[in-house]
Amino acid sequence: MKFANAQATVYNDTVVRQFAIMTVVWGVVGMLVGVIIAAQLTWPELNLGIPWLSYGRLRPLHTNAVIFAFGGCGLFASAYYVVQRTCHVRLFADKLASFTFWGWQLVILAAAISLPLGYTSGKEYAELEWPIDILITLVWVSFAIVFFGTVGTRKVRHIYVANWFFGAFIIAVALLHLVNSAAMPVGWMKSYSAYAGVQDAMVQWWYGHNAVGFFLTAGFLGMMYYFIPKQAERPVYSYRLSIVHFWALIFTYMWAGPHHLHYTALPDWTQSLGMVFSLILLAPSWDGMINGVMTLSGAWHKLRDDPVLRFLIVSLSFYGMSTFEGPMMSIKTVNALSHYTDWTVGHVHSGALGWVGLVTMGTMYYLIPRLFGQKKMYSVKAIEAHFWIATIGIVIYIAAMWIAGVMQGLMWRSVNADGTLTYTFVESVKATFPFYVLRLVGGLLYLSGMLIMLWNTLKTATHGRAVDVQIPAPAAAHA
Repeated sequence: MKFANAQATVYNDTVVRQFAIMTVVWGVVGMLVGVIIAAQLTWPELNLGIPWLSYGRLRPLHTNAVIFAFGGCGLFASAYYVVQRTCHVRLFADKLASFTFWGWQLVILAAAISLPLGYTSGKEYAELEWPIDILITLVWVSFAIVFFGTVGTRKVRHIYVANWFFGAFIIAVALLHLVNSAAMPVGWMKSYSAYAGVQDAMVQWWYGHNAVGFFLTAGFLGMMYYFIPKQAERPVYSYRLSIVHFWALIFTYMWAGPHHLHYTALPDWTQSLGMVFSLILLAPSWDGMINGVMTLSGAWHKLRDDPVLRFLIVSLSFYGMSTFEGPMMSIKTVNALSHYTDWTVGHVHSGALGWVGLVTMGTMYYLIPRLFGQKKMYSVKAIEAHFWIATIGIVIYIAAMWIAGVMQGLMWRSVNADGTLTYTFVESVKATFPFYVLRLVGGLLYLSGMLIMLWNTLKTATHGRAVDVQIPAPAAAHA
């Protein structure tokens, strides 16, 4: 009985440690596959004529590895860490929490095998076939039970804002996954969507944009609202603004998906509605960015010496830039130039590499030493190097894609006096080549930073030891 009480007085950080380590491991894998396909777009013969190494099969593997393996593991780790600290209780249902870790790794492994073999539903960010979708559902329901069970058994009355964002992310992703993945199985690894034609496209981009809005934004804002104040040792700039930010973002994001389908068979009014909500979305997005950055009020000097804080704050600058660019690209006249070009690729990666990547890395650099009983990572200089290598890589990558995208859009719409096209498509591809080389250079730099992080993580873990942190007594409790 004494042993049981001792167990009940410590946080469950075992599952947090597992997810944190795998965040770094899958980050390296995801970025490596990205570099391989960037090289294939530059020199197509690099697929070596092997079907499962072709761009069409590796590209969904890259997006799934970066979003759901790297990003997903980071979200599980941070959500489990934060909800315990802010609720002052141990995770609800330890065995279920453990199942979420092993189940999620099985999902990732299944994706890594099935996608190169060509098993795909063909839906962006939802390519995995129905048996894997069922496993995702089981893991996600378990995640919800653990998270909301912990919130429900909290020892403090208040629910900190980070948990609002994590909770919204969990609920919205469950809804998105169930609706978009509705399908009729016709074999063990083959199914057909429950929707057809333009309805299928509409449901897909309702899912696709909200996967960005809730998986890649709301979840990581939960990270931001906890770890920036922690690392800066300052309270959130405006708690009231954080609540306004939450409700405005949650309401607006759900309706922006149609901007992916401008100039298609989707009804024009639906396209316009998506554009309007996308423009409105600028306000709550910048609320969050400003709130996070202004948390450093009175502590700006810390950016000089603290590379972890630099990761977190610079991620917000990319978040602000991406959430300005997205609404701008949703305007129909701008979209007429940007659609189907590499400008879109640049936009996606300014958000993915700049916002999601950097905030996750900063969070892991905060978590990993604490999870292994250390005051800081094994090498602070390595964190410093990682920050500059990654940031330079991002800038090279997105600048190359922006320039290439605008150039492509202008070439494709350029016409001669007699109405014929000025340039052939092949000429636009040839003109894009040097920018693809630059993208590869940017990607290699970003991957190099991830390899430095992996080395630093392994050194920190092997020099430290797993520690059990006691839950503070109610009288002295603090988040």
